[in-house]
Amino acid sequence: MICVTLMWSIAGVVTRHLDSARGFELTFWRSLFNALALLLLLGWMQGPARLWRTLRSGGRPLWVSGLCWCVMYTAFMVAITLTTVANVLVTMAIAPLLTAIAARVALGHRLALRTWGAIVVAGVGIGWMYGNELSGSDPRHWIGTAVALCVPIAAAVNWTLLQHVQHAAGEDAPDMLAPVLLGALLSAAATLPLSLPLTATPHDLGLLALLGVVQLAIPCLLAVRVARVLSAPEVSLLGLLEVVFGVLWVWLGTDEAPSLAVLGGGALVLGALAANEALALRRFGPNSLQRGAGG
Repeated sequence: MICVTLMWSIAGVVTRHLDSARGFELTFWRSLFNALALLLLLGWMQGPARLWRTLRSGGRPLWVSGLCWCVMYTAFMVAITLTTVANVLVTMAIAPLLTAIAARVALGHRLALRTWGAIVVAGVGIGWMYGNELSGSDPRHWIGTAVALCVPIAAAVNWTLLQHVQHAAGEDAPDMLAPVLLGALLSAAATLPLSLPLTATPHDLGLLALLGVVQLAIPCLLAVRVARVLSAPEVSLLGLLEVVFGVLWVWLGTDEAPSLAVLGGGALVLGALAANEALALRRFGPNSLQRGAGG
């Protein structure tokens, strides 16, 4: 899982070293390379015939999940072209708490007191960070933050849907690896018209292929495997390393140093999430089947 977070975290610093590709073109190429890699990997793992059957007969859950993946792929890359990587990553870090709220509303899951406390503390951290970082700043930062917020919202919907499908269908639940591929295809198709004329240089294409394969396709498949071994609180807790690694790589690899407001607000968000997941792990144990930030 640590290797997964390391691979996820390279997106910001790699994007900052592109020559000419900007905006929606970043999303198009990354999603296209991701889709090609997933086609090869899933075809090898499952066989082309089974993969095609899953895509054809997956039904509404497959398409809704695929749409969520599409939103996550697209919104992330657009957001980091509008605001700092630190802003985007800290905003994305609230996904476990939004998932807990979505599961409470849609599935009737009870939220533990520790989770309500984490939501309040994380809200204070987000308010501090954006109140200081964005006041009087370029409006692009506000737009970038709003776009970045689409990522944890889509992730919360997606995770709640996966929980519902798994609990409702049990062993007959459809294969939900296929929506990862479907989301990449939808993202590439949706952003292609907005990317024209394409301006990526061969250098850009090499870096975007690296993102599509190493930063998305491989770690997404590895994360699914990891989730079969580690408990959900462990996965969530280790997943927070993406924020730390991502901010660190951009700080070291470019001149994009996070402000004190981002560091302070981000520390509150990460601290609240880490405390919530650590308490869940301590209460239910490493073999717990409890899911999500709500325990």
